[in-house]
Amino acid sequence: CSPRSPPPAATLSLGQLDAGDDPPGSATRTSFDLLAEGFGPGVNGPLAVVAAVDPPAAGTADPRLTELARELAATPGVAFVAPVRLTDGGRVATASVQPDTGPSDPATAALVADLRDVRVDGVRVHVGGATATRADLAERVRERMPWVIAVVVGLSTVLLYVAFRAPVLAVKAAVMNLVSIGAAYGVLTAVFSWGWGVELTGLSGPVPVESYVPMMLFALLFGLSMDYEVFLLSAVQEAWWATGDNRVAVREGLAGTGRVITSAALIMVTVFAGFVLHTDPVIKMFGLGMAVAVAVDATVVRGLLVPATMALLGRANWWHPGRRGRTVPAPERAQALAGLSSNSQPPVV
Repeated sequence: CSPRSPPPAATLSLGQLDAGDDPPGSATRTSFDLLAEGFGPGVNGPLAVVAAVDPPAAGTADPRLTELARELAATPGVAFVAPVRLTDGGRVATASVQPDTGPSDPATAALVADLRDVRVDGVRVHVGGATATRADLAERVRERMPWVIAVVVGLSTVLLYVAFRAPVLAVKAAVMNLVSIGAAYGVLTAVFSWGWGVELTGLSGPVPVESYVPMMLFALLFGLSMDYEVFLLSAVQEAWWATGDNRVAVREGLAGTGRVITSAALIMVTVFAGFVLHTDPVIKMFGLGMAVAVAVDATVVRGLLVPATMALLGRANWWHPGRRGRTVPAPERAQALAGLSSNSQPPVV
């Protein structure tokens, strides 16, 4: 990765795994490899072409079906087209198309789109099958995921605002939760897509990141991050109302929660890291992604970024546009309660 190249998380590419990614020596991997060796990699992921014919064809010798077969075979990336068959009184024609590439190859997903663009007069072409369905899933997730992230972050910001009555704090907290998730996505890309240290996970080489893994990781990790965030901010807010000093509040909140957050994170990282020992690549992705995210969240985010940004923002953390009157304890009460900070210990992180 050169200095000018985008970070790994920004280049996350979604795909689909196939039996060729199973452990070497397994029955599924052996049969997959034998079929690919004997008949070409595309035999493991044929595409089902279904065409609506209007008006109905009298037989397979219909010129429209002949042209359809010719157009399908001429499409780049097609290795073989099975004879066209008719059904439903000549209104539906079907054909099996074998790609030049395997089911998990990005070229196969591109071929699905190319086949759907085939045009023949009186024939409307559709492409289905397991391989096409999973390619469609990856594309749909890729299109919708930014919207899902935006909605979740937006709703979380609203809920944090309701809980803490501090818009700046709410926005900062919601956005900060994305740091650990971005780290997880970056590691998934670097390890599984680029192959950096992929052998350490027990795989023989790079594999596609399964399309649904990032979405599910986002849901799980954002919930965990928000849990840590609310736990920490509640302690900081309690100290803020007790002392009226933002730096003291941050220090006391971190000191009071650091040991618990770090201990819980250590347990989860250990458990999630154990998932990497599983033979299924998807389980490995979940385990590595969650272990990295929890470790980054508990150390870099909660131990460094959150307290640093809160210290820099100062009283702006607690600003509220509609608040009237005093927003911090009276000076004399703050001084009386500030002794709270004298007994604090640095957090264990």
